[in-house]
Amino acid sequence: MQFKKYTKQRNSIQGLRSFKDTLPKNIKKVINKKGHVYSETINNWKYIVGENLFKVCYPKSFKNSNKLGVSTLLINVKRGHEVELEYSRKDILEKLNNLFGYSVVEKIKLTSFDDEKINPSTNDESSYNVTNHDFQKKINSVKNEKIKKSLTKLSKVFKTK
Repeated sequence: MQFKKYTKQRNSIQGLRSFKDTLPKNIKKVINKKGHVYSETINNWKYIVGENLFKVCYPKSFKNSNKLGVSTLLINVKRGHEVELEYSRKDILEKLNNLFGYSVVEKIKLTSFDDEKINPSTNDESSYNVTNHDFQKKINSVKNEKIKKSLTKLSKVFKTK
């Protein structure tokens, strides 16, 4: 069976398209830029850092490598536990890169927070979803209402994690 080279569909089976091919281009860019590495890191965070550090730290953001810098994982740590995380930094890098099978994260940055001021599991009614303002504009620019609603629900799920 010959495949046509000029179609946008990849790996189509009997006319079915993959989910990635059905999304608009601007949403694909958002998912490719932020989605995969950060979501997998959040899902496996307890395995990566261990039980003790899981209670005092969480991943805040992930920045891909570019021409100016290396790929960086930003971790928030409860004040007073920075030294424990600093000593296990090398193990965290190894576990993250082994989880993905290639060198995803090259550098880890730590920021500390006071437990009373910032709590990642608090539900704030003023923050509608986890996406920042730029990504919210891109989601709002999508014409299909069902896709728009599903993307906002996806951002709410990321907020609960």
